[in-house]
Amino acid sequence: MKIKDISSFLEELAPPALQESYDNSGLLIGNPDAGIDHVLICLDLTMEVLDEAIRDGIGLIISHHPLIFSGMKRLTGANATERIVMKAIKNDVAVYAIHTNLDNVREGVNAILCEKLGIEKTSILRPVSGVLNKLVTFCPEDHAQKVRKALFKAGAGQIGNYDNCSYNLEGYGTFRAGEGSKPFVGEQGKVHREDETRIEVIFPDHVMDRLIRALQAAHPYEAAAYDIYPLKNDFPTAGAGMIGTLATPLDDDAFLKMLKSTLGTGVVRHSPLPGKKIHKVAVCGGSGSFLIRDAMAAGADAFVTGDMKYHQFFETEGRMLIADAGHFETEQFTKELIYSMLNEKFPNFALRISQINTNAVHYF
Repeated sequence: MKIKDISSFLEELAPPALQESYDNSGLLIGNPDAGIDHVLICLDLTMEVLDEAIRDGIGLIISHHPLIFSGMKRLTGANATERIVMKAIKNDVAVYAIHTNLDNVREGVNAILCEKLGIEKTSILRPVSGVLNKLVTFCPEDHAQKVRKALFKAGAGQIGNYDNCSYNLEGYGTFRAGEGSKPFVGEQGKVHREDETRIEVIFPDHVMDRLIRALQAAHPYEAAAYDIYPLKNDFPTAGAGMIGTLATPLDDDAFLKMLKSTLGTGVVRHSPLPGKKIHKVAVCGGSGSFLIRDAMAAGADAFVTGDMKYHQFFETEGRMLIADAGHFETEQFTKELIYSMLNEKFPNFALRISQINTNAVHYF
């Protein structure tokens, strides 16, 4: 299998357009046309993980956190990142990162964290906005169903938990075919009136090119007419964090014990206990302090994340429990998530989760 087959699939599930501006997801090292027969999956690419791949003849490493975050002006081995890059290139090991784009999709990092914690009926905590558009096109009534199916298959028509969504209006269009044209209906030089269906669908930015190609391929006219309007609507199936409910509410101290057990950590830093049942829970795997106010506004009883600063524990004023369970701990299941996604698509391909514990934070 070629590297680009793997990356194309991952980018359908977690479009690069959904990554944060500071991020650097995608193929970082390697030729996309190169063939591979093994993949190693990790949370962080350390030298120990790279050595594991080299020892076992693995040609592609998929890491959640990017090895390279910013531009590199030289490769001299002056730091760990440069040394890993140099060794990966020397040993023909490709490196792919799938980071905040996997954080920001409905079935991504936060979804598996919710699953492990028993949080149900989930939704995105802070949906992204400004990435939705509306496409309007017109076609003969007899071809409307074919055009709609092509648009839906290309990624349009998703609204919340509903798909194949469109609005349709019957009317008529007029045109005159000019010299050199090959009209599907009508004749050159004569004004033609055709009964048509106006089709409207919503779609996110990252499928625009694919959508237009699909429209042009399915539309019977030589020149398909269409309009695209940017929308300010939230995109409810993509964004930061997730919120849902526990099947059985827990006392706040029982909730913290459950976190420690499920996440396998000996320490959970937390704000003062609010002294109430924990039912509605917000999560953000990794660093989620920027979502404190979103969690409070959504009515969360508790917010689980990592990397909280001291003063941020004061922000809830006792109205919500903040539980800092650790960056690594709240993202550890990402390896399992990537494995399961790839294994479902490529069941006969050799996949492995790295055996190296890359958590850089230790407790004494």
